[in-house]
Amino acid sequence: MRRWLLRALAAIGALALVAVIVGGMFLASAIRGGFAARDQPSALDARIARAARSMAVPLRAKSLKNPLAATPDVLAHGRAHWADHCAPCHGNDGTGDTQIGRNLYPKAPDMRAAATQSLSDGELYYIIQNGIRLSGMPAWGESHAEDDRESWSLVAFVRHLPRLAPEELKEMEKLNPKSPDEWREEQEEEEFLRGDEGRATEQKPDQHHH
Repeated sequence: MRRWLLRALAAIGALALVAVIVGGMFLASAIRGGFAARDQPSALDARIARAARSMAVPLRAKSLKNPLAATPDVLAHGRAHWADHCAPCHGNDGTGDTQIGRNLYPKAPDMRAAATQSLSDGELYYIIQNGIRLSGMPAWGESHAEDDRESWSLVAFVRHLPRLAPEELKEMEKLNPKSPDEWREEQEEEEFLRGDEGRATEQKPDQHHH
């Protein structure tokens, strides 16, 4: 019992130390450069942030394995959910090269890169469910609470991102959220096409066979 308590205290102490270091670096950075979100975190900041994130994920969560096999149906489900919920920040291809992703602090990461792909299934799942503090990553746990399939299918799709095919990207574009202007433009195009079809029908000469 005493050994367990010592380990727990050591873990809490380590987390507190990391929090102090990160907080100190954040304060120093803010004093030096203000709170602008246009800045790019330094390599040291990124390493410390990743270490803090890793320590914040419970060991039990890290060891979780995705219960869903990466079947075409599971990937299709994850792809559709990603296109609708995740693409505004991460992009359909996972690069983070979007208007929102480029202007976050820290910037949205390239989800195809080793820094993300090297995470365990459990770590990816935990991040999707709980988000990451002091970043643009929200917690989706409440909306996914009734059906873990949503989050686990996203984990499978994240693994698939480095091998995303052009046809999949094209399909995802149809599922991306649209702004009011985009909806208006699409509706106008449909009305225009319907008008052309109607006029073509009216102008088509009657054919009589004698």
